[in-house]
Amino acid sequence: MRNVLLLALGAFTLGLDAYVMAGLLPVVAADLGTTVSLAGQMVTVFTLAYAVSAPLVTGLLSHLRPRTTLVAALALFSLGNGLTALAPSLALLLASRVLAGVGAGVYSALSTAAASALVPGERRGRALALVMGGMSSGTVLGVPLGVLLAGHTGWRATMWLITALGAAAMVGLAALLPPVPAEPPVPVRTRLAALTDRVVAPVVAVSFLAAVASLGLYTYLAPVLESAGGVHEVAPYLWAWGAGGVLGSVAVGPLVDRTGRVLALVGGVLAAIALTQALLPPLAGGMLPAAAVAMVIWGAAGWALQVPQQHRLLALRAERGTVALALNNSALYLGSAVGSALGGLALSAGIAAYALPWAASGVAALALVLHLATVTRGRRIRARRARGDAGPRPAGCTR
Repeated sequence: MRNVLLLALGAFTLGLDAYVMAGLLPVVAADLGTTVSLAGQMVTVFTLAYAVSAPLVTGLLSHLRPRTTLVAALALFSLGNGLTALAPSLALLLASRVLAGVGAGVYSALSTAAASALVPGERRGRALALVMGGMSSGTVLGVPLGVLLAGHTGWRATMWLITALGAAAMVGLAALLPPVPAEPPVPVRTRLAALTDRVVAPVVAVSFLAAVASLGLYTYLAPVLESAGGVHEVAPYLWAWGAGGVLGSVAVGPLVDRTGRVLALVGGVLAAIALTQALLPPLAGGMLPAAAVAMVIWGAAGWALQVPQQHRLLALRAERGTVALALNNSALYLGSAVGSALGGLALSAGIAAYALPWAASGVAALALVLHLATVTRGRRIRARRARGDAGPRPAGCTR
């Protein structure tokens, strides 16, 4: 598991970068002379680049050794963040976020597959949870600390910190990570064809909808809490969400390994996301301790979801684990991009920010319905197959 910790270090830096901007939107918007909704699109372009690069760029680089690709991905990620720190305008800022997003997408897809390949099958859940825990730890530590640092030295100093951490993770992987078992190269066309796989596609669709609801809403958490009327200091609630994320992502791995109840876990966390988001606006309007508890539960559920989802995909398509995980990561960050884009459009249209959690809750409920429908369909198929196996056999059949 020591080798998995190296991968988790890189994931920590990704988590720091992906979500620190959620707390910096007002500061960045003021510095660049733009609106919060437009500044929020730097989250959108980062996550779109992340989503596209996971299956496409990973496929183009599949002839390289995984360790080489992981190091190169962190190099591009660090370059993009350095350019973000230097960006004098919104246009250049968005371009730099694309570069960082491509590096992050490639790293994320390969790091989860590498973590799974470096451990025995019975420890797969723990390995995946460590990598996801690294990303959620980046969120819980990075977002509030980034807001604090930006308040004293400016948001650009926060980006320089992320650049330095990315470079440190890159050097660590290059020097210490052992060779990682590689899957045979898979053409990009084959990777995209997995989207029509009747087993993979529904799982990926659930991840997409959950990300629209959870990560998309988190992009605008600061204006959401401020518009509710009762919250005057956002940082403690960012800490609460991130702390829940660390708890959920770390605890769910051993739970998956011990119980094996992957489908029940997915349903439970989706229900928790929908419920806490629906309750957030009234709680943030006056019941602040309860709002903090809701933030912890939402963060825990949102970050716990991906470990059982990844575990399920590896069990269903073990022969193409990297492809399935790359598509799931793409869905995760494409959902984040769509959610943040829709949130920006809603704010630009004059919709009150405190109403966004109700819309997000509806999307999470839709993800739950799709998950339950998929589970029901799978059980029916297995039941039909069982009846067929138990039925009369033709004469001479010895099976």
